[in-house]
Amino acid sequence: MDSIKVSIIGSTGYVGAELVHGFLCHPNVKLVHLTSQSFAGQLFSDVYPVYRGICDLPLEDISPEEVAKDSDLVITALPHGVSSKTVPVLLENGARVIDHSGDFRYKILATYEKSYKLDHPHPELLKEAVYGLPEIYREQLKDARLVANPGCYPTCSLTALAPFLKAGLIDKDSIIIDAVSGVTGAGRKSDLAYAYCELDEAFKPYGAVGHRHTTEISEQCSFLSGGDGTDIKVTFTPHLAPFRRGMLATIYCRPAASFADVSSDKINNIYSEYYKDEHFVRVLKNKELPDVKAVNGSNYIDVNGVYDPETGIIKLFSAQDNLGKGAALQAIQAFNAMFSLPEDTGLNTIIRGV
Repeated sequence: MDSIKVSIIGSTGYVGAELVHGFLCHPNVKLVHLTSQSFAGQLFSDVYPVYRGICDLPLEDISPEEVAKDSDLVITALPHGVSSKTVPVLLENGARVIDHSGDFRYKILATYEKSYKLDHPHPELLKEAVYGLPEIYREQLKDARLVANPGCYPTCSLTALAPFLKAGLIDKDSIIIDAVSGVTGAGRKSDLAYAYCELDEAFKPYGAVGHRHTTEISEQCSFLSGGDGTDIKVTFTPHLAPFRRGMLATIYCRPAASFADVSSDKINNIYSEYYKDEHFVRVLKNKELPDVKAVNGSNYIDVNGVYDPETGIIKLFSAQDNLGKGAALQAIQAFNAMFSLPEDTGLNTIIRGV
């Protein structure tokens, strides 16, 4: 097939750079435009010298119309509130879009506007946008014009919860999620809070009440369980850890009455059966639990769970790379589904190694 022309708006942030990294390994893609306001006029390899001789494309500050006119797909890595204005222009000019902001992840407008404290200029697109978790929305991705790439915390949480929510095996009112992210999850910024001396040897919660991903997780949990998007409210606390990339979710919940025979072995068997045909979800064996180091630099997510009979609590665990399966590489997986390519195309060789 002819090369698929892909452009990236916001290419010099961490997500944008990881998209470039991923697409350079893709046999069916030609990168056309890499945009950046901050570094316009420079080469991508000037900003990220590791790409010298590998990706020397110029960084452009051009309009969405110009980007769309010669792109089959545009991926936006823009702030919330900016994407909601940019994406419609790209669609109107004939490009398909994968967006990384929160602007199109919700089906319920009021939930988005309350969570992000923004008025959405194009609420009609919320109905059209497909939530970009291929393991759940694969069929819808095939014909999607607009894909909302999930948040990193929601991907980690929903992948762990999906088999149990869809089968009605857990108490929907009991879900508590503690999740830890590497520092790249905060984006490429110069705030003092993210300076090396502030973060080294530090480990802390943040956004303990009202973090925006809470409502995204809750809405999708509701849909997974057959609800209307409003009937589940999870308790979610994110944490920042002193490593560059990686994410670990620990999820606590109680078994539903229909899961009275719950055990650690049954939890593992449920995972194994549910994800048996999924390339990028790895169900760990027996009592082995996920580790961020084992997924670093990849599009894989590792899951497993245990049951604590002393407390009656199910504990589910998942680990992923927050820039990989949690952002850019999952977008490439969704891209593959959109263009009828095997979902692992260009992604199997992207791992950190030692």
